[in-house]
Amino acid sequence: MSIRIGINPLTWTNDDMPALGADTPLEVCLTEGKQAGFSGFELGQKFPRTPEVLGPILEAHNLDLVSGWFSGELLTRSVEEEIKAIQPHLHLLKTLGAKVMVYCEVTDCIHGKQDTPLSHRPRISEMQIAEMGKKLTQVADYCLAQGVQIAYHHHMGTVIESQEEVELLMKHTGPSVGLLIDTGHLTFAGGNPLEVQAKYADRVVHVHCKDLRPEILKDAKNRDLSFLDAMLNGVFTVPGDGFIDYTSLFKQLKASNYSGWLVVEAEQDPAVAHPLTYATLGADNLKALCAETQLDLIN
Repeated sequence: MSIRIGINPLTWTNDDMPALGADTPLEVCLTEGKQAGFSGFELGQKFPRTPEVLGPILEAHNLDLVSGWFSGELLTRSVEEEIKAIQPHLHLLKTLGAKVMVYCEVTDCIHGKQDTPLSHRPRISEMQIAEMGKKLTQVADYCLAQGVQIAYHHHMGTVIESQEEVELLMKHTGPSVGLLIDTGHLTFAGGNPLEVQAKYADRVVHVHCKDLRPEILKDAKNRDLSFLDAMLNGVFTVPGDGFIDYTSLFKQLKASNYSGWLVVEAEQDPAVAHPLTYATLGADNLKALCAETQLDLIN
């Protein structure tokens, strides 16, 4: 069992709202991420998408590729179409040694629409989740045969957002479909990361660590804000800077022999939340939590 800590470049440049951090070069993200204490990065909008180009860049910074987001469309595409669409991304991850792929069904999603309240997000029936799950399992079987496991990312503003929907997806998918627990998204959606981890410990293959500021979360829910407006108001922060119980979660990860990445993915406005300051705080807090809970952290 071994744990590594990584970070998503959202700390510096935002994929859902590209104007945030638009002028920040990739070189700054990688240099500061390494300086903060991380061993790897997930992909972001400024990353080259061919292994021949990206590999040497990461190597020069002594960083590994952790994973990267794929926008799934299985509600509208066939298994064959999805597998064809996923090829370049799968090739990049596989070639550069990433073991998991962050996957999210994005059909009709609204998390990138600043003028759309989260209450307007798409919802589908259990029958539709079951149909999607059957196809997702086939795609995941294919990816796993290539050495990369799908880690399904429940996400605000999408068809799989709530704890109930996560449980339905797990019910209707096979073991090749791994689960990404995002502490911030699950808590925002009213779920309990501790319950989900305990129930699906054998399916959890990736963990996104973002915390929540309680008063800003309460305000976002009271005013039914869009995902982007909630983010701009500062609802998210790095682990240990909010109210989520990371100590208990990490104890559970230790008990279940979790092996993989813990990734800081704290979506904030970099003009307000200084990236290097918050990246360093996130890394320091993760390291302290790993030491406290005896998770075997390696570089």
